[in-house]
Amino acid sequence: MNKKLIQKEYKEKINALNKFNKYYYDKSEPLVSDSKYDELKNELLLLEQKYTFLKSKKSPSNIVGHKPSKNFKKAFHRAPMLSLVNAFTEDDLINFEKKIFNFLSEDKNFKIFYSAEPKIDGISASLSYKNGKLEQGLSRGDGKEGEDITLNLSTINDIPKKIISKDFPKEIDIRGEVFIKNSDFENLKDKFANPRNAASGSLRQKNPEDTKKIPLNFIAYTYGFEKGLNIKSQSDFLEKLNEWGFKTNSLNKLISGVKNLILNYNEIEKQRANLDFDIDGIVYKINDFDLQKRLGNIANAPRWAIAHKFSSSKGISKILDIDIQVGRTGALTPVAKIKPINIGGVIVSNATLHNEDEINRKDIRIGDTAIIERAGDVIPHILSVDKQKRSKNSKKFIFPKNCPSCGSETIKEFNKVTKKVDAVRRCSSEGYYCDKISIEKLKHFVSKEAFNIDGLGKKIVENFWKLKLIKYPQDIFNLDFSKIKNLEGWGKLSVQNLKYSIDQKKNISLERFIYSLGIRHIGLENAKLLSKHFVSFSKFKNLSKQIDFEDMLNIDGIGETQVSSIKSFFSNKTNKKVVNELENALLIKDAVQNSDDGLLNNKTFLVTGKLNGISRAEVKSLIEENSGKTISSVSKKLNFLIVGEKPTKKKVDYAKQLKIKVINQAEFLKMLNKSS
Repeated sequence: MNKKLIQKEYKEKINALNKFNKYYYDKSEPLVSDSKYDELKNELLLLEQKYTFLKSKKSPSNIVGHKPSKNFKKAFHRAPMLSLVNAFTEDDLINFEKKIFNFLSEDKNFKIFYSAEPKIDGISASLSYKNGKLEQGLSRGDGKEGEDITLNLSTINDIPKKIISKDFPKEIDIRGEVFIKNSDFENLKDKFANPRNAASGSLRQKNPEDTKKIPLNFIAYTYGFEKGLNIKSQSDFLEKLNEWGFKTNSLNKLISGVKNLILNYNEIEKQRANLDFDIDGIVYKINDFDLQKRLGNIANAPRWAIAHKFSSSKGISKILDIDIQVGRTGALTPVAKIKPINIGGVIVSNATLHNEDEINRKDIRIGDTAIIERAGDVIPHILSVDKQKRSKNSKKFIFPKNCPSCGSETIKEFNKVTKKVDAVRRCSSEGYYCDKISIEKLKHFVSKEAFNIDGLGKKIVENFWKLKLIKYPQDIFNLDFSKIKNLEGWGKLSVQNLKYSIDQKKNISLERFIYSLGIRHIGLENAKLLSKHFVSFSKFKNLSKQIDFEDMLNIDGIGETQVSSIKSFFSNKTNKKVVNELENALLIKDAVQNSDDGLLNNKTFLVTGKLNGISRAEVKSLIEENSGKTISSVSKKLNFLIVGEKPTKKKVDYAKQLKIKVINQAEFLKMLNKSS
């Protein structure tokens, strides 16, 4: 990678970080999770270490937070509010302590005590006292200058307005965190994304009377400027804070040794689910104030403190209930309803339990304390449960032998390929007998890869089902729009738009039609293979003879499992009726036989970003119809990268590096002699 590309990447990351800071600190609307933010921050710091020519005033090594909002008067902190270096592993802590020993020229026998303080996920604030009286309250801002939110902070009962203790310093800035308890957030969750957002938004109310209505709390943990503070250690300072009328964290501990820090870390992480406030790690501060002064600061962070973050992908919560959901193919999926918990900046209240075997293997029960994992965009799931915390009255969870929707017997099928019984239990009803299966089939029918009907999303499908406006797919093309017009949230224009969208989709390719039926084991790729085999809808529809099904086994990519599913589908009278009535409502186009002399012959494509008015599935179909191919990643085999809105930057950069042609939607359509 050349110097210009490195500088360009660095600048883009700096701009992204600045944007995230603005939304997080100024607007109280985080754009990314805490883990994604930390990841970007670390990427920048690593780039700066690797390439010394990279420098920016907006680097995370130079800034804290974000410049104060224009909505409040600004004021300078009497002592800067510094940031903290993050630790994620035991090795990070070992290296942290090693650097301290080196700086102090001490050997391994030198004993250091740390004040270990759980880090509350709230809003930092600094309170200035003079002669025991609260004079001013500032937000963190950019660490040097904050917002004057004195009137709003004064509404918080936890913040003393007047301190009469004789040993209280003549002047001091007490610093801490403003937060909302999870129990209080229950009444605010319709207005805010999470407790931190609620605290931030409340502190930024222009009218203090509005802030007063919100149950804000304050926990003190350090000081900034001081004049007359006669205390030698952090632990003594925390005790004094309590004596002066401030609240401190009851989980604070004095600990020596990295191994003991890890033990405490693990213990606190187990308690997270039972706490009434969100914590995202533990801050370790060298307890001795004299040592703190000797160590001093590096750039915008102290050498004597570090924040040990909890895993951004894991959390501990209580299982409140186990719900059984029925999918399109009849699969019964157990979902744990858990006490809401913040994992990586996202509030999680559901976790998948996968299947009956998984529940039995892990012995998961209602009321258990569980470790929840959320990795990337994967649905959160339960890793394990703490059986030692289990109630004596706990009962083993019995998986239903009958479908919770229609009451049909549930079965586990024997897989001829693996020669094993499937782990998934399914509703045995066929066709559209089961309500839950029917609703999921309808959602699949209108999905992007199938009919892709604008304005007919999952929630609207559910609502139309409840109102008995649709029961089968063919009902979508015979909707009573006069009834819809009178529904709440619908008007003349929105009804016209829906009608137009539905009419536009009455013309559909055979492959998308086959996929839309939701036949088990028939995904989009299999639907394409079938459409090429049958060519016309009439041949597909008239499947009945044994020889027809046997003939399908000759299709490369179609096996006994798929053929058996199709046979089962067409043996059901309701399914046959659905297909026949859809034929009357639609124009189903014959499959296009791809030739080797199409406009895109021997050319490969990949799409990144959102395209305007055309789905990726349609683009893929257009490419294949014109003898081209689509591939799944950027490589030397790729000829064209089609870029839409908000593309994946790594793909674009790598494509340019490999000198692959990057084109937009209009350029792609021009290749097909089409206009956008």
